[in-house]
Amino acid sequence: MKYKAQRVGVFVDVQNLYYSAKALYGAKVNFGEILKTAIADRIPIRAIAYAVKAEMPEEQSFFDALEKLGYEVKTKDLQIFASGQKKADWDVGIAIDILKIAPKLDTIVLCAGDGDFTLLLEHAKAEGCRAEVISFGRSTSAKLLEQADDYTDMDLDYKRYTLKPITNRKPKPDKDKESL
Repeated sequence: MKYKAQRVGVFVDVQNLYYSAKALYGAKVNFGEILKTAIADRIPIRAIAYAVKAEMPEEQSFFDALEKLGYEVKTKDLQIFASGQKKADWDVGIAIDILKIAPKLDTIVLCAGDGDFTLLLEHAKAEGCRAEVISFGRSTSAKLLEQADDYTDMDLDYKRYTLKPITNRKPKPDKDKESL
C-alpha cells in the first residue's frame, strides 16, 4: 500500500528507459511524469537519475532539465574499448546507492526493467523497504516483477510517459496481444 507518510527514494536508469521508449514508440521519455508517479503524494527523500555522457551537444540541457524536475543527476562517461565496443552501465552504481540509502526509506522506486536488479529488490525488501518498479512492461524482466510490491507499466499509458516521437513511427504492436 502507498501511504502519504512513506519516505520514498526514486532511482532512474535513464538509458534503460530511453532505449525502451525509442524502440517501442519512437519517442522520448517524460521523466517528469515518471517522478510524479513514483512519489505519488508521499515524502520524497531522494530522486536520482543515472545517465551516461555521450558527448552529444544537447545532453547538458537534458541533464539541466532533469535537475529542474527535481532529480539529482549522476553521470559517467561512455567507455569505448579498443575493439570499438561501447559500454555504459550504471547497474552497480544504482545498486550501491539503493543499499546505502535504503535504511532511510520506506519505499524504493526503481525505474528500470532490467532483471539484474532482482536480487537488489529482494535484499531491499528483506531490509524492510517496499520495492516498486516503473518501466515499460514489454521490456521488463518477469523475474524483476516477481520481486516488486507494486508495478507501474508505462506501456498501459505510454502517451503519458512519452514525449513527442523521435520519428513518425507508430508504436510497435505487442505480439502477445496480437495473437489474442
